[in-house]
Amino acid sequence: MTPHNGYPSDLSDARWELIAPVLTAWRAKRRQFALDIGRPPEHDLRQIMNAILYVDRTGIPWRYLPHDFPPHPTVYGYFAKWQQDGVFEQLTGLLRRLLREAEGRNSEPSACVLDSQTIKTSANVHLDNQGTDAGKRIIGRKRHFGCDTLGLLLTVLVTAASVSDTAAGVTLLTRIAAAHPHVTKAWVDAGYRTTAINHGARLGIDVHPVQRDPGTKGFKIIPRRWTIERSIGWLMHHRRLARDYETHPHRSEAMIHLAMIDLMARRLTGEATLNWRET
Repeated sequence: MTPHNGYPSDLSDARWELIAPVLTAWRAKRRQFALDIGRPPEHDLRQIMNAILYVDRTGIPWRYLPHDFPPHPTVYGYFAKWQQDGVFEQLTGLLRRLLREAEGRNSEPSACVLDSQTIKTSANVHLDNQGTDAGKRIIGRKRHFGCDTLGLLLTVLVTAASVSDTAAGVTLLTRIAAAHPHVTKAWVDAGYRTTAINHGARLGIDVHPVQRDPGTKGFKIIPRRWTIERSIGWLMHHRRLARDYETHPHRSEAMIHLAMIDLMARRLTGEATLNWRET
């Protein structure tokens, strides 16, 4: 492996300090059950994470990783294991709590916002994992987001584009109620029907649809919902999310968690995320 000269997506020392304890604890736990426990790890976790963030930020295929990163099968192997073991969700939760406290909020939210995004898929996505969003006339997948009122990710569900917001909303509300019992309010758009609203009531969550004013033309900020729409815009700075390239929906959810981890870590350390406006 050639020397690594650094890329804009690489973790700074400050950001690495935020996430290193979770990754090192994961490695220590796995090595307890490893047969080669006396053998030192071959690859540095920071370099592995840098390579995964590089893919998420630039949108390249795994096998196109630059040669100064660890081999792409190794990088993808770590990505898959971290997704399976819930490491990305753990990091999202940790950074969200830290960022909420830094903003003067309670670490746990009391309200949330739900929304969805329909996205086209690449050729490697199986037909049985796709669908048609009749309203937007897009064939692909749909990303269903649940965020707090700061726009920080609480949960995400990736489905075929044909799955309605109401059906996915039931799952999102169930997940949020289980992981965040203090949440008692949820703002949604008009696509969430009575089924989701009644399900929220059974969970102790008041689901309130927020609609555009009749007759409104052009762009207009919609109260409450603008926070999650802004978050979706933030996520789209990661080119891997411009289209759904992941064969499996759970890998797609992991890519979304990665993008949010990158965004929250940068906000905590005061580092800017460069985009086309700064180039």
